[in-house]
Amino acid sequence: MKKAAFFGERQERLDYVYAQDRREQVSNLVDLYPHRVELDNFDEHADALQDLEVIFTTWGMSELQKEHLDQLPNLKIVFYGAGSVQKFARPLLDHGIKVCSAWRANAVPVAEYTLAQILLANKGYYRNIRDCQTREGRTSNPFKGRGNFGVTIALLGAGAIGSILINLLKPFHLNIITFDPFLPDERAQELGIKKVSLEDAFRQGDIISNHLANNEQTKGMLHGAHFSQMQDHTTFINTGRGATIVEADLIAELQKRPTLTALLDVTLPEPPEANSPFYTLPNVYLTSHIAGSLNDEVVRMADYMIEEFQRYENEESLMHEVTLEIIDTMA
Repeated sequence: MKKAAFFGERQERLDYVYAQDRREQVSNLVDLYPHRVELDNFDEHADALQDLEVIFTTWGMSELQKEHLDQLPNLKIVFYGAGSVQKFARPLLDHGIKVCSAWRANAVPVAEYTLAQILLANKGYYRNIRDCQTREGRTSNPFKGRGNFGVTIALLGAGAIGSILINLLKPFHLNIITFDPFLPDERAQELGIKKVSLEDAFRQGDIISNHLANNEQTKGMLHGAHFSQMQDHTTFINTGRGATIVEADLIAELQKRPTLTALLDVTLPEPPEANSPFYTLPNVYLTSHIAGSLNDEVVRMADYMIEEFQRYENEESLMHEVTLEIIDTMA
């Protein structure tokens, strides 16, 4: 059996993801090292890990550097039961160690959450409940949306989340457009969507949903010149990352045009600063980064990594490997 260990800076996160007997499943598949390894105890355990081949981990994966990896001569692969690997993966990949991520598992609840937001926004739900807070508003023609037929949904990014979301949206007969410079034309045709420029996405979208990758190239990519192009009834949804948005510009546009709506599951920082207008603007709805996997949903990520390990052990093609070529396209 392959020698494996759980790595991570916080035991409770490993317990959270590898719950409902998933840790036991791992221990039945590998020769499992009995201790959790983190940066603070790495030197204490390094000698016992000379034949370590496999790491299982999740949020809070230890950020191993070359000096650590040189002490793990047989490490071949890391199975990350969570989404983005941006914080820790590059030194591993540079060292020739494979990294597999459950980002597609984490994409499922984000896509489901966004679907729900889109369907409600198209009905005018968020503006309607503002109008209906008083009896006068309720009886004086409160706002109603266009409904869920023929409305234009502009997706910023058509990666793992965007692709799942596109398929979830198909039964509702919506017009789906996307801005994604990494999306091949053939893949867009496969998905049945139209590629557009970022400017056209903001001009045409009744709903604009952000799923851009979080990297240096996308930092502050969405700014005032884009927000000013939104139609007056547009709903802007962010389940991606706060860093992709110039939030001061978004706030200014929301203050200027109360007919716009922003549904923000992520901000920068998280949570927003105590004096942020996001707390007081009536056309902003904040949630606490709940779109991704949480509670029972996180176990799906452990399942993806256990199944991926079995493919690795059987020398089959890996389905969830992250490479240096694709890391920058991930959220």
